Amino acid sequence: MIENINVSIILPTYNEEENLLFLIPELLENLNTVSDLVYEIIVVDDNSTDKTEEVVRTIIKKNDSVKFVLRQGKPSLPLSILEGIKVSKYEYVLWMDADGSMPAFVASQLIEKLKSSRNQVIIGSRFVKGGGYKGINSDGNNSIINVIKNIYKSEDSILAVFLSRIFNLALIFLLNSKVKDVTSGFITGKKDYFKDNCFRKANYGDYFVYLMSDLLKKDIPIHEIGYICLTRKHGKSKTANNIFDLANKGWPYIKAAFISRIE
Repeated sequence: MIENINVSIILPTYNEEENLLFLIPELLENLNTVSDLVYEIIVVDDNSTDKTEEVVRTIIKKNDSVKFVLRQGKPSLPLSILEGIKVSKYEYVLWMDADGSMPAFVASQLIEKLKSSRNQVIIGSRFVKGGGYKGINSDGNNSIINVIKNIYKSEDSILAVFLSRIFNLALIFLLNSKVKDVTSGFITGKKDYFKDNCFRKANYGDYFVYLMSDLLKKDIPIHEIGYICLTRKHGKSKTANNIFDLANKGWPYIKAAFISRIE
């Protein structure tokens, strides 16, 4: 007899009302196709100024597997994820962006893989075979020449794609990582694997660098599943949109890699 797998799905949000209108229903539809899965969806909101809470509470009236948590304090992506882990009731957690860039059906794929190997961490990866950005499919070749050769095909911001690719290559080198997408932010595994300090010492997406370094040092098996990162459908992107923003937001990732090397 196959034992149920219990997973808490965490969606950190800030002003994502329009994206949640389609993301949560798509998640519910896809999660319901996974056999032997018991789940909850936890929306952790960073005091949005739009109607994010109203949208989620309307969905909750029709589906009690969805939960809403209003996080107090200064907005923080890593602390929102940590809050979701803390309030989750299941052994396994999965978190993903709520902007529509990470397809709902891929969350189901990560869980299906987790079911067959429950001691692994499973990552949605843009930089392995089958992964990429809308307009660019990765063949697993992450050389700088290949990155530059294909970057113009992206339907997303060229600067944003270039940022992800080049910084990721530098971080792989600094961490001596076998994992190809060390800035993914799309992940599932036992919640006991994900230590508080990886989130508390981070500024933004750099938490994932601390997390990957910690998992690699502990020899926890990590498996990557390729997915196509989509362009945000609604709302304002929180990633870099000019060269100065790029430098400002990229530095904490490099800093996290250096700190992780000496810890």
